[in-house]
Amino acid sequence: MAATMQRVGFVGVGRMGANMARHLRDEGYTVTAVYDVQREAAESLASELECQASENLAGVTASSDAIITVVTDDNSMRQIFSESGDSLLTGASGKVFVNCATVTPSIHVEVEALAEKAGAASLEACMASSIMQARDGTLYLMCGGREEVFRQIETLLESLGASRQYIGPAGTAAQVKALVNMVMNINTAGLAEGLGLGAYLGLDLEMLQRIFSQTGANSRVLETDGDDMINGDHETYFSAAHAAKDSGIALALARDVGIELPLAEATKARYDEMVAIGRGGLDKSGIAELTFPGRR
Repeated sequence: MAATMQRVGFVGVGRMGANMARHLRDEGYTVTAVYDVQREAAESLASELECQASENLAGVTASSDAIITVVTDDNSMRQIFSESGDSLLTGASGKVFVNCATVTPSIHVEVEALAEKAGAASLEACMASSIMQARDGTLYLMCGGREEVFRQIETLLESLGASRQYIGPAGTAAQVKALVNMVMNINTAGLAEGLGLGAYLGLDLEMLQRIFSQTGANSRVLETDGDDMINGDHETYFSAAHAAKDSGIALALARDVGIELPLAEATKARYDEMVAIGRGGLDKSGIAELTFPGRR
């Protein structure tokens, strides 16, 4: 199948990007080049995958048909798609950019316009999964942009994700992702407080989790984060700092339409507190450290 021979480059090879690259290589794609502001990370992955650790963004574009970006925030997106200096847009005619980071929806609209100006195409492919799903190719992808671009690279998306949902025009998938993460963060904060209060009351927390799982207190977060909260094990899959950022994106959307979201506001304040006390690098489950007895 022609699409399996497509040349793919990666910009941003942290935990998610690196594992997506590994999976595509296993699927038979040619990973041509990787780039990261952390040069050591790019060089290490390039050595593993036997590809180029590009010294600049333009080099990734030059060697690839599709470029997958997994960067940190709005500023990072603007930098890699700059209209001057080193940029993925240099020599981009005919290329397709697949942008997977959780950023402000308007950034995806900007990037689509810049890509089309350069003769390229852009699609947002927001991820609602974690590191293991990236490695296994079982991501849940929410896609936004021109539907014809989604269809053009659907085989590549199938290799990355077990499920794919086309949402609509550029920015709409990012809106949905912001809401997903907002609700996830609220659920995480609520679970941390429920288990933390249970700990203060001297309750059996394993028993409490079982009861939560059979009642209206159940959630996916209980399954993924409950034990980690109890055990104080916060290996990072999705950091508290990212939770704060993503809740902020949702709150900005709420301000745009003139509504108040007090639960989201309170949750963001808690994650901001984690960042302020130097614990933003912990997994989002680390919010339990603010509540459990003796931990703060």
